[in-house]
Amino acid sequence: MAVRTSIQLISYSQELVDGQPLYVSSNCLPVKALKYEPAGHAFHNAALKLFGCEEDDTTEVDDQKVGNDKEQVYMPSSDSYSNKGKKKSGADGKQQDHYALLGLSHLRYLATEDQIRKSYREAALRHHPDKLANLLLAEETEAAKQAKKDEIENHFKSIQEAYEILIDPIKRRIYDSTDEFDDEIPTECAPQDFFKVFGPAFMRNGRWSVTQPIPSLGDDGTSLKDVDNFYNFWYSFKSWREFPHADEYDLEQSESRDHKRWMERQNAKLSEKARKEEYARIRALVDNAYKRDPRILRWKEEEKAEKQRKKEAKVRAKQLQEEEAARAAEEERRQKEEEEKRAAEAALQHKKNKEKEKKLLRKERTRLRALSAPVLLQHLLDLSEEDVESLCMTLGIEQLRSLCDKMDNKEALERAKLIQDARGYNSNTEEKKIDDTNGSHLNGSVDSNGSILLSSSSEKKEKPWTKEEIELLRKGTQKYPKGTSRRWEVISEYIGTGRSVEEILKATKTVLLQKPDATKAFDSFLEKRKPAATIASPLSTREEVEG
Repeated sequence: MAVRTSIQLISYSQELVDGQPLYVSSNCLPVKALKYEPAGHAFHNAALKLFGCEEDDTTEVDDQKVGNDKEQVYMPSSDSYSNKGKKKSGADGKQQDHYALLGLSHLRYLATEDQIRKSYREAALRHHPDKLANLLLAEETEAAKQAKKDEIENHFKSIQEAYEILIDPIKRRIYDSTDEFDDEIPTECAPQDFFKVFGPAFMRNGRWSVTQPIPSLGDDGTSLKDVDNFYNFWYSFKSWREFPHADEYDLEQSESRDHKRWMERQNAKLSEKARKEEYARIRALVDNAYKRDPRILRWKEEEKAEKQRKKEAKVRAKQLQEEEAARAAEEERRQKEEEEKRAAEAALQHKKNKEKEKKLLRKERTRLRALSAPVLLQHLLDLSEEDVESLCMTLGIEQLRSLCDKMDNKEALERAKLIQDARGYNSNTEEKKIDDTNGSHLNGSVDSNGSILLSSSSEKKEKPWTKEEIELLRKGTQKYPKGTSRRWEVISEYIGTGRSVEEILKATKTVLLQKPDATKAFDSFLEKRKPAATIASPLSTREEVEG
């Protein structure tokens, strides 16, 4: 890169004294080659010194005094980049009332953007320095005029600053947060004064809510749903209130985006404690109101009474259920006792009838023997005493009575014929019974595997009884003797093959009464005996196992 330099030569001047030449000389200094270049604040300091806006430290004190008298041009210095704290407008660093400057002190944070713009235009027209130039003519001295001029300009600048802050949402939020506010929260109040005390408190603190409009506290007649919505809103309250700190950084003076983010983090740390205290204050306000709200207290009492009512109803229902169960058990017991009593009476009556029938049967048998005595003495029709006894044992009471009535007042020969006729009728009846029995039991033999087949008149073949089942049936009848409750059901479960009670009852009258076949006992023994296990594979040696 080519560098162009300009050389100025010393020219001849007519002002030389006596024509004597002047010699100009200067000591040459070595050029300093610096490896570092200024950056950040050092760069700004170097730039200001280069342009002559900032003097070196070696400047004499007198020159500084002279320089202060001259009008100075504002240039940003390095100190401005480390500035802390918010700028305070107004005299002596005191914060001015921006709403009062614009004539909105009666509205303050309630003022809308249109109202702020309209008030600013009116104040700017009314307090513009050009509009108030005639006030300077009333002053006599120049100093008084200058002071009045400065006052008018400062007041107009304050109006402009107030408008710039109030028209910016972020700056206005910060300014409104520093505005005077009553942070006190009510703690105690009479039940009848609850809405008078806590209603204004909630409305006052509702100005900080991000969500607008805020729900109203309502009155004693507000529905429970609206009350729940009200407290849900305040328990999840989000505030936009800012807490500026005296030592926080000015974001407008950040050097870069990263520097601004660092400032924001530092400012957040400074205001974090105040923010937590604010949320704790709001939570305390809501808790105090919730504890003393007559609607909540009344609802809790009603809920408690409802729970108690449900509990008592549950206890009563349980008592009624127990009483009903006891009544049903008592009714069942009474019915069972009545049934048992009726069964006992029926059994007793049956027993009495049996005894009566037995007595009548013995009477008729004695009568038949007495009427048959002449026949037996005369040996008529080859009748014997066994024939008469056979009739006594086989004929029923009605048959015996009928036979005796026919034999009464008859001769011996006629009595013998009646006995013979009755004996022949009885024989035919017995043969018929035998034929019926043979027809109903077609086959009761034992098959080859030891099972006994039972057949019925309905030609329905039953499952044959195996020896194991017969043995279990025999053991069951011995293990559960007569008198056991539900004896046959218990024996059926003991056998464990699904035999019904009817099959077991039938088997006890047929299968258990048959004698076992002795010729097949040894075969049964061989079947039960298990042969010894044999190993068909050859013996293995130790070498084969280890290999």
